[in-house]
Amino acid sequence: MVSCVDDERLEFQDGDLVVFSEVQGMEELNDGKPRKVKNARPFSFTIEEDTGSYGVYSKGGIVTQVKEPKVLRFKSLRDAMKDPGDFLLSDFSKFERSPVIHLAFQALDSFRKEHGRYPTAGCEQDAQSFLKFVADINEASIDSKQEKIDDKLLRHFASGSRAVLNPMAAMFGGIVGQEVVKACSGKFHPLYQFFYFDSVESLPTYQLDPQDLKPSNSRYDAQISVFGSKLQKKLQDANIFIVGSGALGCEFLKNLALMGVSCSSKSKLTITDDDVIEKSNLSRQFLFRDWNIGQAKSTVAAAAARAINPSLQIGALQNRACPDTESVFHDTFWDGLDVVINALDNVNARMYMDMRCLYFQKPLLESGTLGAKCNTQMVIPHLTENYGASRDPPEKQAPMCTVHSFPHNIDHCLTWARSEFEGLLEKTPNEVNSFLSNPTQYSAAMRKAGDAQARELLERVSECLGKERCITFEDCITWARLRFEDYFSNRVKQLTFTFPEDASTSTGTPFWSAPKRFPRPLQFSATDSSHIHLIMSASILRAESFGIAIPDWAKNTSKLADAVNKVAVPEFEPKKGVNIVTDEKATNLSSASVDDVAVIDDLLSKLEECAKNLPPGFQMKPIQFEKVFQHLYASLRFKDLFAFCLCKCCCHSLLFIVHFLRDVANILYSYC
Repeated sequence: MVSCVDDERLEFQDGDLVVFSEVQGMEELNDGKPRKVKNARPFSFTIEEDTGSYGVYSKGGIVTQVKEPKVLRFKSLRDAMKDPGDFLLSDFSKFERSPVIHLAFQALDSFRKEHGRYPTAGCEQDAQSFLKFVADINEASIDSKQEKIDDKLLRHFASGSRAVLNPMAAMFGGIVGQEVVKACSGKFHPLYQFFYFDSVESLPTYQLDPQDLKPSNSRYDAQISVFGSKLQKKLQDANIFIVGSGALGCEFLKNLALMGVSCSSKSKLTITDDDVIEKSNLSRQFLFRDWNIGQAKSTVAAAAARAINPSLQIGALQNRACPDTESVFHDTFWDGLDVVINALDNVNARMYMDMRCLYFQKPLLESGTLGAKCNTQMVIPHLTENYGASRDPPEKQAPMCTVHSFPHNIDHCLTWARSEFEGLLEKTPNEVNSFLSNPTQYSAAMRKAGDAQARELLERVSECLGKERCITFEDCITWARLRFEDYFSNRVKQLTFTFPEDASTSTGTPFWSAPKRFPRPLQFSATDSSHIHLIMSASILRAESFGIAIPDWAKNTSKLADAVNKVAVPEFEPKKGVNIVTDEKATNLSSASVDDVAVIDDLLSKLEECAKNLPPGFQMKPIQFEKVFQHLYASLRFKDLFAFCLCKCCCHSLLFIVHFLRDVANILYSYC
């Protein structure tokens, strides 16, 4: 039996492979050999191994899941058509539909081979001929013969077989794009053999008049052949409100423009976003180009959508949807809307829009992406629950003392790194700028606060403008090298001096028991690529923050190593009586002091002296963490691909809503 600490819930399943490391006492488990998990529980599992001859377990240990390479053997297309095997399901409520659609595609090939065309929408003769092909192919099937055939589904298939619909194209474009990324990267499980997707529930529930399906020599003939000209007219007359013009907003605009939504003189599509285009947006927000940087997102996106479809009746606003702009988005504005589409990136804005849609009784299409996940939700007044009716439980946050002094997993290290990044390169420069903009007001605010947090802020600002102020790029290198020594050597030495490896708690138990891991200080080496690249990144970011020109050799590792080796690093001497917070309930690592007021006054005096040595108009450039790491999304474009699929689901929901706009009781609700 292997038991884990209570705050580390396991996600293992029976059959998973794991390896052990850092186990003390039973060192035989540290051989790197993968072992199979049995009897997996939230905090424990067992392994099939006789450990009777192993040493006696004392403490510690890390268990890591490993993925075993998997070889997939695909059938040839000829063999798979005859015997498709199991299908990958997109909707478990349609368990028996994939085999029927598989037959339908074979029948469509036979129909086209005999008639030289696809079935005509609404043509009964073509539908009967198509059904006969299906029956003949099914009868000839030996291993995959279907006992029950859904004639209604097949009629829908035949009637719409000529059409290329934008939502479906976006859906399968995203899926195919994912498969390309999988093939190129060798990561993630590919689709195995056949995958079929349908959205028959988006079709009208009543029989369409064949005359309503006839083409009108317009760009919307494909949609008309599936949904009818009456629905197309409703789409063109719809009044839509899109909130947000980022990655999802751009995809929505493109899809709606191609579908002909809000393309009549009676309609209006309104999009609003208070943000402007930045270079980091260009990789994911495809309606924007280099020459649009600095322009309003909504205005540029609207112009791009109008270029896709000149008939689009679109208006762009630069207002944030919030209580402060209810004079812009007033009652008359809301009363004229048919559907609201959210393309937002934060929960508070979503909650506000959900509240407004509830108040004005408007359908809402809600969607969002998170890494390799996405979701859509269709909110219909009086029929479905609203977005705010259920909330995800808050993510468990690691205690501050764990993150800063006793990290034991990669998430803690990432949280610490982000916290330090924001403190050094965003929050401190913002504080510096606040002080320099209005020293009197800033000083008064700090004296009024008079607490440990105010003192800590002032200490950071004082260091930034005093002993850690950078004037040349060489100063930035020195700062980065000393930071390395502080983070990865001095702090660890101080921690292990205060709490030696044999330290005990007040109850007599070993201090360094699981989940704590006894740390080891790092010795800097200019030949270690991870060390030198950290110095390189930190130096460049520090230079940008101070507005210092970055020399051409800054990214040359050999020249950078020469400069780093010239930095004088003081010898570390551990201090006695240092208070390191170990209380997991503590929310702040700063400790209150009776001398805070006196220290704050002293720091403010130092700041005033530092300000006299600064050039006129000096300001620092705060650097946001998200902006630095935006480029990482471009390496694996899964987020873009999920946006395609997500927006497709919402567009099908839009067809659903608009079709029954005056009779919402007939709308079916589905989860995507």
